[in-house]
Amino acid sequence: MTDLARLQQIIDRRLAGKNKSIGNRERFLRRHKDQIREAVRRAVSGRGIRDIAQGEDIHIPKRDIAEPVFGHGDGGNREHVHPGNREYVKGDRVERPQGGGGQGGGSNASDSGEGEDDFVFSLSKEEFMQVFFEDLALPHLIRTQLAEIPEWKSQRAGLTADGTPSNLHVVRSMRGAIGRRMALGSSTRAELRRLEEHLEHLLERPHAGDAMIARDIAETRERIELLRGKIARIPFLDPLDLRYRNRIKVPVPSSKAVMFCLMDVSGSMDEQRKDLSKRFFILLYLFLTKHYEKIELVFIRHHTQAQEVDEDAFFHATETGGTVVSSALTLMHEIIRARYPSGEWNIYGAQASDGDNWHHDSSRCRELLSDSILPLVRYFAYVQVAETEQNLWDEYMQVGEANKNFAMRKVLEPSEIYPVFRDLFKKEGASA
Repeated sequence: MTDLARLQQIIDRRLAGKNKSIGNRERFLRRHKDQIREAVRRAVSGRGIRDIAQGEDIHIPKRDIAEPVFGHGDGGNREHVHPGNREYVKGDRVERPQGGGGQGGGSNASDSGEGEDDFVFSLSKEEFMQVFFEDLALPHLIRTQLAEIPEWKSQRAGLTADGTPSNLHVVRSMRGAIGRRMALGSSTRAELRRLEEHLEHLLERPHAGDAMIARDIAETRERIELLRGKIARIPFLDPLDLRYRNRIKVPVPSSKAVMFCLMDVSGSMDEQRKDLSKRFFILLYLFLTKHYEKIELVFIRHHTQAQEVDEDAFFHATETGGTVVSSALTLMHEIIRARYPSGEWNIYGAQASDGDNWHHDSSRCRELLSDSILPLVRYFAYVQVAETEQNLWDEYMQVGEANKNFAMRKVLEPSEIYPVFRDLFKKEGASA
């Protein structure tokens, strides 16, 4: 190994921001993953909608982060009397405290009401969302066929004779130069070797001093010099030898997705039920925008009539009325047919309702889902925010038994939203 090889160093120039201990922090988060995940779950259950994406202060008991410490004691037998002692002299034995009431150094509390706090650290917004959405993914997301405006990916396409210096392939260029020199000079080198052998034979003849032989030697030497000059004039590297890496752009299938959010805002949906629905859709919205760059959201509110609205109106409008659930499903189907061809889009739907519906409309909902919507979507999730199982729940049960891409759950209080959400959108093959 050369001295230069021994002095080689690898310098990590990746930007770590102002936090120089980011590696230690990541190891700490991995080590206490269970405690952090439980703290995030409690935070989500108790937060308001507007604060759900903020960071969080995590409390970990001090005993859970304590590490063993090895100390070195004084060797041999040692006798020592501390300064200020007025009771003992050298050689006295100190009695044990009565009643086992000795004071340990590792106690976290005392009879004075003072103690040691748990270890507290703050999760940033990004870390909070990362822990919350860990192991989640849209089910059955697949790459669809090429869209009208496909994505483009650069890939290698062999070598080319033209290009920029930064794409020069040195090895292939040198290989071509060597092959060219060998091809151009092969016949010349063969003739040169023959003349050199002939000259050597002439010089070994006993009558090398004769005029005729001398003239033959001179001509042979002249010819040898001409051939050597010809070989020397073959360029070491010719522009024809240069080869450059060639890259072309090819279209690739896109993974575009659209999520339909359907929420019941009828008179039977009181503030608590609307709040549960909003919390579920807020989590869904944050989850989708974090994990998928190319995803569109369609918000549909319905009572007796359905309406496509923007995000602000979806979460904050106060309009109310009766209940006709099929109006939302019909509008969803119309929007899919008009704007989101199933061959180009991964289509998902999520619906939240208390299950109260006009009796004759529930069968209509089952028919719309089974015949019109589920054949076009990858996954449809229904969340009921009421305990009572009415006719809509019964009809949806039939849909779930016949279709694998349909799921339904109940959410009765904020603390249940987190596990239900994870159950509906966990990664395929991951445990609940």
